[in-house]
Amino acid sequence: MSAKIPVAVLGATGSVGQRFLALLADHPWFEVRVLTASQRSSGKPYAEAVRWLQTTALPEAYRELVLQPTEPASVAGCPLVFSALGSSVAGPLEPALAAAGHLVVSNAGAHRMDPDVPLVVPEVNPDHIDLARHQDAFRNRGGALLTNPNCSTIGLVLALKPLADAFGIDRLHVTTLQAVSGAGLPGVPGVQTLDNIIPFIPNEEEKVEAETRKILGRLDGSAIIPAEVRVSAHCNRVPVIDGHTACVSVALERQASEDDLRRAWSDFRAAPQELSLPTAPARPVHWLDGLDVPQPRLHRDLDGGMAASVGRLRPCPLLDYKFVTLSHNTLRGAAGGALLLAELAVERGLHAEARRA
Repeated sequence: MSAKIPVAVLGATGSVGQRFLALLADHPWFEVRVLTASQRSSGKPYAEAVRWLQTTALPEAYRELVLQPTEPASVAGCPLVFSALGSSVAGPLEPALAAAGHLVVSNAGAHRMDPDVPLVVPEVNPDHIDLARHQDAFRNRGGALLTNPNCSTIGLVLALKPLADAFGIDRLHVTTLQAVSGAGLPGVPGVQTLDNIIPFIPNEEEKVEAETRKILGRLDGSAIIPAEVRVSAHCNRVPVIDGHTACVSVALERQASEDDLRRAWSDFRAAPQELSLPTAPARPVHWLDGLDVPQPRLHRDLDGGMAASVGRLRPCPLLDYKFVTLSHNTLRGAAGGALLLAELAVERGLHAEARRA
């Protein structure tokens, strides 16, 4: 690209906003120009307002950037907007930004299931991104709203996609063991997670079930036809900092051996790898040999935290096979996944400003 695309990050002081900034610090395509926050923090330099919780130092380029209020006027010069907002704020604001001509890539859940909004994991359903071309915002002003799925859904569908392509999936049961960082800031009180598992995350099971069917579905003109896959989910909060684990049992449509499944995972490559997108993992799914893998502390950072890992494949006495998959919830499952989606959107020429860049 001849020049970097100016971008804004909405909700820049929160945990996902911080992840966005850490990933964007040296991005070859995008340059952060605007940061927004709540009224309580707007008007302050970023370094003064943020409680920086990343393991890398706060990049110097952001320290003196003055936080703007989270409203359309603040991002007027940025064709690309990353949203790390909570759903209640994102609900009315994100469509307004798209209507004003911005390409909005959102990590919020407010619009994931809207009929005209793509819900995209770039390795799994890259063609769904074209659904955005049917949005009124795109037809009128060239803007669009794209969404990143729930953090637990992303790791699950990365593991399922190679199986769906090779053998078809009839039904599946998944039990998630989700890290405390998935609750954001301030998150789950520490005393509740010590010596404990919380077997309830509000609306999480419904999200996993519905989002999986939408993502594995097919684009038919201006609509997504959900996959005819029956999904049953149990979701639990566990005392792990980062990394969502999922224990999956799956019934396939066509007969396959364990070696067939391992080969499908190991050989899997998709559009982000073919296009060499900057944030794409070299291997989106890592098959791991061993009786006790994957584990969050050991495997959540594979391929820079952008890959899913899979292990413990064995026959299932109720369905066909069962296995364990793991992904980094705040990297692949949040900011990193949204950044990869934005790269795919630029590569597909979805936004007029991105095409000129």
